[in-house]
Amino acid sequence: MIVYGSPISPFVRKILAFAAEKGLEIELKPGGMGQGGAEFAEASPLGKMPGFRDGDYVLSDSSAIAHYIDAAYSENNLIPTEPKARGRAIWFDEFADTVLMASGAKIFFNRIVSPKFLRVPGDEAAAAQGEAELPKLFDYLEGAIPPSGFLVEDRLTLADIAIGTVFVNLDHLGIVPATATHPKLAGYIAALHARPSFAKWIAIERKTLGGG
Repeated sequence: MIVYGSPISPFVRKILAFAAEKGLEIELKPGGMGQGGAEFAEASPLGKMPGFRDGDYVLSDSSAIAHYIDAAYSENNLIPTEPKARGRAIWFDEFADTVLMASGAKIFFNRIVSPKFLRVPGDEAAAAQGEAELPKLFDYLEGAIPPSGFLVEDRLTLADIAIGTVFVNLDHLGIVPATATHPKLAGYIAALHARPSFAKWIAIERKTLGGG
């Protein structure tokens, strides 16, 4: 299996972590931002990360890819089959992709992607707006984390991987949940990021971004 993109993308990282948690080998190849050529274009016709290939099967969109992998390699499922749990897992995946990352992207793009990779100044007003949106989202997650430390079925699922991957991008910005205001969320994110499926890529990304 091949994933095209950069692990700095939360959507690429989601698939890398998802596959690792299932015990699957996956190859990362460049894709997006002018890289990847025809291979990437075939896997991602809209040019967005990630693109994905499994033999002659190609697919794009991180959620679609995760659902494919979980169905095609069904051992150690990370998307619940029980209807209510499945609905919750899909909800948290959607929340991470389109709500939490929508705010985080305003900050990440304008403070990291634009100045470091595009070599143009970011829009600080947009970044500040994204930062102002985060406390309400942190409050929601603080109240949603059960005593088990996993969002659904008291075990690791796509829900946790999707949330955890967005917080890697926030961590690169120096934005982490404060233990004084969001103690459950802070512990939850720290535990997720310590897992080998995340820790490997976090270390690589920090070097890429000049953070050690």
